[in-house]
Parts: sequence; structure tokens; C-alpha cells
Amino acid sequence: MENGAPKTLKLMIVDDSNIIRRRIERSQQIARLQVVGAASNGREAVDLFRRTQPNVVTMDLTMPEMDGIECVGELVALNPSVLILVVSALADKATAVDAIEKGANGFLCKPFSDRQLNEALEELLSEA
Repeated sequence: MENGAPKTLKLMIVDDSNIIRRRIERSQQIARLQVVGAASNGREAVDLFRRTQPNVVTMDLTMPEMDGIECVGELVALNPSVLILVVSALADKATAVDAIEKGANGFLCKPFSDRQLNEALEELLSEA
């Protein structure tokens, strides 16, 4: 970036596991990413998304009330330029393709290391 520091981007974490939500928040080491909220299901995520307007979202797929695939579609409908990294234990190709077709930008399999998380986020941000 020419004019000094890169723009701060807002990150929302969506996962039904409190442990995973805290882990992503703790593990991400990208200075320009600021966590603006965390949701435990897709419905909560859509409400929080409307309030906080994040640029980047980490999205679990298997959640109660509204799953991640449906939620990805909803968030992209609200803001087509949002960057979504799916973080899921569902590693089968069909699910990943489904999420990408709905508008997700990347896929990270659970379990993941801090390094894998940060590399996946960096890659996502390089598209921004």
C-alpha cells in the first residue's frame, strides 16, 4: 500500500464450538485483521454480519439452526465482496465445492495448526 499502513479489515468468526471460536481469535496473527464478533450458528451470524459489516468471515459448516453452506449464501447476498474462509472437519470434495459455489473463497480443514490458519487467511487477503 502506498499511503502507509494497510487498511484494517474486520473479521467475524462463525463456529458452533466455543473452543474453535476462541482458538481462531487467539491464533490469527494478521495485524490488519480485527475480530469484530463471533457467532455460534448461521442465524446468529447473519444478524451479527448486518450489525458489524465484516470484510472477512471464518465459517464452520456443521451448525444448528442454519448450516454454513446456507449461511455463506446469505452473507454473500448481503455483501458480494465479503471474503469467506470455510473452516470445517467436513473434508469431502462435494461439500467444499458446494461452499465455493455459494461464494466462499477458501477452505481449511479441521484440525488445523496456527500456521495453516494464518496461511489460509493470508491467501484469502491476497485476493482483497
